[in-house]
Amino acid sequence: MSSLPNDADVTPTANDANAAAATPTPTIHLPTAEDAADIAPGLVTLRRALHENVEVGLDLPVTQKLVLDAIEGLDVEVSTGENLSSITVVLRGGARTEDSTGVVPAVLLRGDMDGLPVNEATGFDFASTSGRMHACGHDLHTAGLVGALKLLHRDRDSLPGDVVFMFQPGEEGYDGAGKMIDEGVLDSAGPRVKAAFGIHASADADLGVASSRPGSYMAAFSKMTITVHGKGTHASRPATGKDPIQVGAMLVGQLQEYVTRRFDIFDPLVVTVGQFNGGTAPNVIPDSARLVVSVRTFSEAVTSRAEVELPNLVRDLVAAHGFTAEVDYEQILPPTINNDAEAEFFLATFTDLFGEERTVRKANPLPGSEDFSRVLDAVPGAYGHFGVALPNLPVDEREANHSPRARHSDDGLADQALFLAHLAGRRLAQLAED
Repeated sequence: MSSLPNDADVTPTANDANAAAATPTPTIHLPTAEDAADIAPGLVTLRRALHENVEVGLDLPVTQKLVLDAIEGLDVEVSTGENLSSITVVLRGGARTEDSTGVVPAVLLRGDMDGLPVNEATGFDFASTSGRMHACGHDLHTAGLVGALKLLHRDRDSLPGDVVFMFQPGEEGYDGAGKMIDEGVLDSAGPRVKAAFGIHASADADLGVASSRPGSYMAAFSKMTITVHGKGTHASRPATGKDPIQVGAMLVGQLQEYVTRRFDIFDPLVVTVGQFNGGTAPNVIPDSARLVVSVRTFSEAVTSRAEVELPNLVRDLVAAHGFTAEVDYEQILPPTINNDAEAEFFLATFTDLFGEERTVRKANPLPGSEDFSRVLDAVPGAYGHFGVALPNLPVDEREANHSPRARHSDDGLADQALFLAHLAGRRLAQLAED
């Protein structure tokens, strides 16, 4: 899609995030909309190859090769993961300058690469037929990050610092970000990166519109697994046993009621029983039933409270019926919390490139979870979303990410790549001036 014109020689001031995005300087050259349009056909080709050859989890050999082939020949430092199919690329600036702490600053950009075990029903001529699908738009994230690398590579001689490109497997429930951090991605340029940015495609949001907010942005995710132990018997004689399915059904309702009466609606807790398994036949009361519960929270205080109170509630309710329960509670991901200044910079940069009419400051956090939270837990940064709905698709026909019919347009790839490139380049200029 077309982008609003921008000055090729731009960088923010050091102190004001909103003015930062538009202040001109002769010291750094950054890509233009025309540069992005020039590489867009190649990004579309890459995105469709990734989409058709989607892989799930931490081991993505085909995806990894597609990315490595796409960046072959660039003057960059490339390393791959030891325990996962990650790729870390370091682009060294040609005008590297020490900041006030005495180090050459580095900024990180991230794109996740894995898909989901979903049977695709988009009707795309490049649709996956493997029972796996890029239903969450990670093919766009990967291609867009390749685009940002190529754009910044053209202007590397003027960059006052380094850029780390984090191509990550295993975002969909495998904590790939945490594993890449363990393998040193945040320190791959030498000193730890000073800022980190990422963006997520949304299949049901208007094409080319970006959104974010300072502070809490996405929820923490915890998982509670409950096994209710009863006593099996014949279904016609329930009084001679202890029915764990009946008690499990009671728990489904009681968990919801507890949440509404004990937790503040302005610092919410979202509890969903996503799995309920028990029994083998209609004429048998089983010995046990199992529930798996998703718990979403938006603050550390509620995250800690939920971990203590929900298992205690379950055990007490089950005991009141004369049953026992095993409860396994696991914090999977922390909340995604944007640094206030970096989020303002994120929004101001997008506004400068594409206009206020395409920039949305969200009033509230999102209830989904994201393992980029691991990165933001370690370094300042910001995360946001980017609309990629098919341009001619009516709003009521759009389906959200993770649907088998989620149709992500690749018309925004050039803008996505340009935005990521400017986030890194402008932030490096800020850091070099500090």
